[in-house]
Amino acid sequence: MGFVAILQAFQGALLAKSGELTTNVHFAIAAKALAFAVLFDGLDGRIARMTNTTSDFGRELDSLADVITFGIAPAVLVFVWGVLFVVPPGDGSVQSQLNRAGYLVSFFYLLCGAVRLARFNVQTNPMPKNPGRPDRKYFVGLPIPAGAGFIASVVYMDASPVRSFVFSILWLIVTVIVSLLMVSTWRYPSFKQVSITKPRTPLTVLVVAGVAFLISQWSQPVLLIAASAYLLSGIVIRIGGIVRRYRKSRHHASLPEHQVG
Repeated sequence: MGFVAILQAFQGALLAKSGELTTNVHFAIAAKALAFAVLFDGLDGRIARMTNTTSDFGRELDSLADVITFGIAPAVLVFVWGVLFVVPPGDGSVQSQLNRAGYLVSFFYLLCGAVRLARFNVQTNPMPKNPGRPDRKYFVGLPIPAGAGFIASVVYMDASPVRSFVFSILWLIVTVIVSLLMVSTWRYPSFKQVSITKPRTPLTVLVVAGVAFLISQWSQPVLLIAASAYLLSGIVIRIGGIVRRYRKSRHHASLPEHQVG
């Protein structure tokens, strides 16, 4: 899927270069390929454990696939969709500076994603900076599939290449934030404790069916909202932890002192 996304991004750039600057089907396909890759990434480990076929070779191959699919492919999309065809104000020097910034930011995303994967591989039991409940599982930092999924959802929302200079700058800033969240030590919810083999209540079945219906009917806004909500969840959890600690410290400071003797 990562290989398909990269080729489709190249084809989308060639189509836009020919003057077709409306909705670009190749960018849309690249975004869809990354979305399917996120789905497959959530299933491969479960299938390996269910079939008792886990191995060191499989883990290493999974990491290499993650670098290509969730690192290189989104980095290419960041540049060719969000920077390459922008019409900046002023002379050509502004375009040159924007392209340089695009190169830097897209590489920064790839670098942070690779560091995120390397850290995940070498740490056996990582602890986030703001640990949660001991009975819950968490990711330390934003998982790279979630970062790639967010980028893909934005591209999929409007597959026409970006032309606005202001939006392109905002796009690069958001990409830097996503990159930093991947290498952060902030807590992100993990769904690994959710078992697909246990019986489910009728309410769970209705919720899953409802989400599937929403995606089938309004895939673009629903996927963007879901990806953005997960991206923001780690920030909200972190801010909530800071607020709780601040309130707790103020509460202890306001307690009256008891003198002995």
